[in-house]
Amino acid sequence: MALTPSTMLALGTPAPDFSLPDVVSGKTVSLSTFADQQALLVMFICQHCPYVKHVKEELAKIGKDYQHSGLGIVAISANDVANYPDDAPHKLKEMAIALGFTFPFCYDENQETARAYTAACTPDFFLFDGDRKLVYRGQLDDSRPGNGLPVTGKDLRAAIDAALAGQAIDPEQKPSIGCNIKWKPGNEPRY
Repeated sequence: MALTPSTMLALGTPAPDFSLPDVVSGKTVSLSTFADQQALLVMFICQHCPYVKHVKEELAKIGKDYQHSGLGIVAISANDVANYPDDAPHKLKEMAIALGFTFPFCYDENQETARAYTAACTPDFFLFDGDRKLVYRGQLDDSRPGNGLPVTGKDLRAAIDAALAGQAIDPEQKPSIGCNIKWKPGNEPRY
């Protein structure tokens, strides 16, 4: 497990399109799935990472709290399942069902979507406004496994609330930190 921060993709970057299967429903999910949503949160997570395990209940709670708010949410796992079988689609499905995710959880088998978003760690969060321009990329909150701080989601929630209200979001954002995405051999990005 290599401790890895977000790449902090430039604010204003357009959301890359994707077309990925939802591990629960089997339906294909893409940017157009969220066309009627006021904002879109793209989360790169997985099942085995201790940083994701630390915040998974809060991620599920965010899904429930914002379910009818105009926020679209999609979770994506891009880990190499040959070397990390706990992140195989059927395990992701078990996780989504157990936590009651109200949003699709997709599997990025060829890792192209993770690369397009410059995702580097799990969890890694990307929030886009109604024009699908990046307005927030950073941490959920200051809590980390073992630091004793409660998981509140305050940083991400503040950004979501501002985006839904059409307000500016502070560009001073702290990177998310977690396990590195488990790239397939030879697939490691240059960032």
